[in-house]
Amino acid sequence: MPITEADIEKIAQLAHLEITDDERRLFAPQISEIVTYVEQLNAIDTTAVEPALGGLTPEGEQTVSSRRDEVQPSLGQELALEQAPDPAAGHFRVPKVLG
Repeated sequence: MPITEADIEKIAQLAHLEITDDERRLFAPQISEIVTYVEQLNAIDTTAVEPALGGLTPEGEQTVSSRRDEVQPSLGQELALEQAPDPAAGHFRVPKVLG
């Protein structure tokens, strides 16, 4: 999937980044190569590979991160919004990202 300079500009706008024309020309082929590589990874047959759970300890041992699937009480709206920087009418208010 080729990435154009217009794509780079749109990504920069969404991320609130200011980039120069030189950076736009530099990043377009680099990101295209990354996307092409990821597309190659998507083509790999992983049907026989077990999903990994947890991570590795510094000693290289796998950690166990699975837990029982049990119903737990939710955090609750009031408590969830208590630390929100700009709550509005019982919801999280966030800056508009998409045009």
